[in-house]
Amino acid sequence: MARTDETGEIARHGSPFGTTPPDPPPAGGDAGANGRMPRWLPRALVLALALVGVFQLGSWAFHQLTGLLVNILIAFFLALAIEPAVSWMASRGLRRGLATALVFFAVIIVSAGFVTLLGSMLAGQIIKIVEDFPNYLDSVINWINAHFHTELRRVDVQEGLLKSDWLRNYVQNSATGVLDVSAQVLGGLFQLLTITLFSFYFAADGPRLRRALCSVLPPARQAEVLRAWEIAVIKTGGYLYSRGLMALISGIAHYILLEILDVPYAPVLAVWVGLVSQFIPTIGTYLAGALPMLIAFTVDPWYALWVLIFVVVYQQFENYVLQPKLTAKTVDIHPAVAFGSVIAGTALLGAVGALIAIPAVATLQAFLGAYVKRYDVTDDPRVHGHRERGQGLFARAREFWIRPPEQPGKKPPEGDGGSGGSGDGAD
Repeated sequence: MARTDETGEIARHGSPFGTTPPDPPPAGGDAGANGRMPRWLPRALVLALALVGVFQLGSWAFHQLTGLLVNILIAFFLALAIEPAVSWMASRGLRRGLATALVFFAVIIVSAGFVTLLGSMLAGQIIKIVEDFPNYLDSVINWINAHFHTELRRVDVQEGLLKSDWLRNYVQNSATGVLDVSAQVLGGLFQLLTITLFSFYFAADGPRLRRALCSVLPPARQAEVLRAWEIAVIKTGGYLYSRGLMALISGIAHYILLEILDVPYAPVLAVWVGLVSQFIPTIGTYLAGALPMLIAFTVDPWYALWVLIFVVVYQQFENYVLQPKLTAKTVDIHPAVAFGSVIAGTALLGAVGALIAIPAVATLQAFLGAYVKRYDVTDDPRVHGHRERGQGLFARAREFWIRPPEQPGKKPPEGDGGSGGSGDGAD
């Protein structure tokens, strides 16, 4: 038996090396006290769940308010666009709110007059197309009969069209889609009213808004915010100036074509093409060209083809020649940067992003340019796109072509400094 002391415990023997052996593991009752859950773990779990919930709630709210945020962004850039006119009128002693109202009133009057004139013209041309449609159909049928030796009649074509399932389905779908169209029209009007109100407040209360923003910033940051605001006003105005100039050039070019083709309402159509093609990005040119094609079709179907060809050719000229140069001059950004910003804005916000991408990028570039340290460029030919003589591939090929090939066994000339010099000395 093992030896025990007076308390009944097993006597511990010293280690032969002079150290005490480790204590045995605790009993099962003591493990629960030492293996208790840390006090911070429940609070950490609750905090993590709360953060996840707040993130989900914020993401849901952001997606719900995306439309409103986009409208506010549009209103802000619109207020920047009319800021010079409002500030000029306010500097002449006019109240800022009244100056903003006068600018908006002028814009609304011009827009309403243009839309009314264009709508009346379009309605008259549609009525004329409907009235002349039987004549167009007869001419097409006669051409088909003459070239393909068929015996088509207009009555047969009309009866087949009226009895077709396609027309019946189209009428049914049009009847059921009236409510959807009405809802979209009302939604568009509400969106336009929202943008107008926000832009009015931004323009009328611009100084108050700047003071409220600067009041929560230190003086150094206030100067930066005011400088960024001024740059945004200048760049947005320059962008609208370039768009207006391109609209003028486009309108003049299309007016000349329509006058040559003797298409009616040529001035109104030219204004329509200029405005729509420049202020509706990406698809604006094709939407603008559809109306002149329709009007030209009432005069002669071949005229519509000529208008289509001219629209496509002019669009390529504008994209690759006119727009990069004007945008670079007025907004002061590289044409490649302007093109890339439009693509990025379209991918992020659609047509709205494409419209405001260039002034936004120009403002950001001009603002950050003050914080970029620049150095003098070394005077190296490669900086100017030139290479040193003899370094190019063509120069090396020319040198190899001109130099005569060496023949085996033939001594080089005496003036070349070859091995023949040492031979002369040996003689």
